[in-house]
Amino acid sequence: MSKPALVSLSLPVLLPSLATSSVNAALPELARALGASFQDAQWIVLAYLVSMTTLSVAAGKLGDRIGRRRLLAAGIVLFTSSSFLCGVAPTLSTLIAARAGQGAGAALMMSLTLAIASDTVSKSGTGAAMGWLGTMSAAGTALGPVLGGALITAPGWRAIFLANVPAGLVALLLVRRCVPVDTHAPGASKGGVDSLGTFVLAVTLSTYTLAMTMGAGHFGPLNVSLLLAAVCGTAAFLLVEKSAAAPVIPQGVFRDPAVSGGLVSSTMVSAVMMATLVVGPFYLSRTLGLTAAEAGLVLAVGPLVAALSGTPAGRLVDRFGAPRMTRAGLIGIAGGSTLLSVIPAALGPAGYLVPIVAMTATYALFQAANTTAIMNATPTARRGLVAGLLSLSRNLGFITGASAMGTLFTRVSASSDIAAATPEAVASGMQRTFGIAAVMMVLAVVLARARRRDPRDEPATVGARAV
Repeated sequence: MSKPALVSLSLPVLLPSLATSSVNAALPELARALGASFQDAQWIVLAYLVSMTTLSVAAGKLGDRIGRRRLLAAGIVLFTSSSFLCGVAPTLSTLIAARAGQGAGAALMMSLTLAIASDTVSKSGTGAAMGWLGTMSAAGTALGPVLGGALITAPGWRAIFLANVPAGLVALLLVRRCVPVDTHAPGASKGGVDSLGTFVLAVTLSTYTLAMTMGAGHFGPLNVSLLLAAVCGTAAFLLVEKSAAAPVIPQGVFRDPAVSGGLVSSTMVSAVMMATLVVGPFYLSRTLGLTAAEAGLVLAVGPLVAALSGTPAGRLVDRFGAPRMTRAGLIGIAGGSTLLSVIPAALGPAGYLVPIVAMTATYALFQAANTTAIMNATPTARRGLVAGLLSLSRNLGFITGASAMGTLFTRVSASSDIAAATPEAVASGMQRTFGIAAVMMVLAVVLARARRRDPRDEPATVGARAV
């Protein structure tokens, strides 16, 4: 893949990550500026998250049918125009609706970028390309809170959204100039769209996302009802798919262990990594006694390390092969989780950062390797769909981790109000939470070793390793 083409795919990955983390950091100020309760203001985040999650699969499948470059350009237009509407929204309800449109554009951008990169990159450079895109995603996550804080302090909250407009226009120009024009892949799906299946899947994923995100991690009757509805929706989706002429997710997609196992591993790893963002702030402030500014600096180290590790991780994948590096990444995350489960608070921030650095660096390695393995195992005609499934698996992992790991942390800390828990209780809760996370990662390593050896994932020959 040419360097201009790869660079042109960077902004469609960076911008959705920025749009997530910058708004999350600015949510309290947004609530004050709009005169809304924090519960109502949360829908500014939820609308984006629900829309992006539910449309990931449909975005990838649609790209396989009508052209990935064309649909990526449409996604950038939708994201950019929705960002403008967010920036000029006169009311909270208008802002929430515009954020849903922004999330739909983000779903197209995230899903199709991976598929396009895997289609056009050389076999010997797949890992490096995936590592670079992972770097862009992590950079967006790391820069979001800084950018959001700076913009909301000076120009005001509208600038957080309006800043996406010129960036989106640049992204659109680069994609149209540098990304190769779509060519119809042999065997690409030509059947109709399973409208009923797509609708049922969207409703099911929306219901599950709301069940996991509403209530700030505390499950009440509404959460339970939504979760039961999501279970029923899953059953209904499977029934609809059996009789569909052109199913949303063809059953053959999951027959390859490299794909199915990779998607499961992606969900598990995302849940564990989200735990660092859920548990970390409480441990740093309650147990170590750091100020909000000091804790923010410590928390920024993880995304920064992930951003710096992405490209080197991709080169390691190209050199040593995706399966081996996938296992290495999982082992590193398991090791970091184990250290967090035994680290004494007396070591202070340094004791916390050592395992965090290990986890985020090896997370970048896992991301590059796992994505490479999945995309290499997928026929060209289905890469859009599988890229959408991969994006979905990560989002579901993050959503589940934020809720389940947060609830677990509260329970094992033996405190009904974690914000008022003693330093000792928070420290104990963190250790127990990451002890369970370490067990999850050991299971993921076992799953990775159980996948059959696939020659498509072997490292490139010595003569083809240069990227």
